[in-house]
Amino acid sequence: MRSAKLVLIALPAFAQRQEKPQAPPAHGPAEYHGTPHAPEEHRNYSDKPGHPNAPHVDRGNKWVGHDTGRDDPHYRLDRPWEHGRFSGGFGPAHRWRLGGGGPGRFWFNNWYWSVAPHDVAYCDGWLWDSDDIVIYEDPDHPGWYLAYNVRLGTYVHVMYLGA
Repeated sequence: MRSAKLVLIALPAFAQRQEKPQAPPAHGPAEYHGTPHAPEEHRNYSDKPGHPNAPHVDRGNKWVGHDTGRDDPHYRLDRPWEHGRFSGGFGPAHRWRLGGGGPGRFWFNNWYWSVAPHDVAYCDGWLWDSDDIVIYEDPDHPGWYLAYNVRLGTYVHVMYLGA
């Protein structure tokens, strides 16, 4: 009888020792590492030798890669500007220093943003706690803005998440 009790008491302890796969945290990872889309979906933006393979600006005035038009399904939103509109200032007269985060959620000056899922691969080299960016309105894709990285000369579509 004692041995039966001992087995019954010890059995849960043995069961607990078996390693179970750990579930990811409910809130998800702090940063995204990798591309959420198959590489073949992304086109080559390196239009000339030495130019980045990411949407970029040539000679300060030609936006390479921003030619998909309003019908691009990657930037279609059911509720454009659902978090409000950014009013902090646009264009090169307003440079903002990134304060932290990553593509899924980053900030500067207490304003919060998120990179478009299709563009995450294009901000791989961004320094999320020190790069300067410039925000532009995107007239082609309602609800999106363009964040231009001053150091790299590249840009991505971003959504304003509010203050």
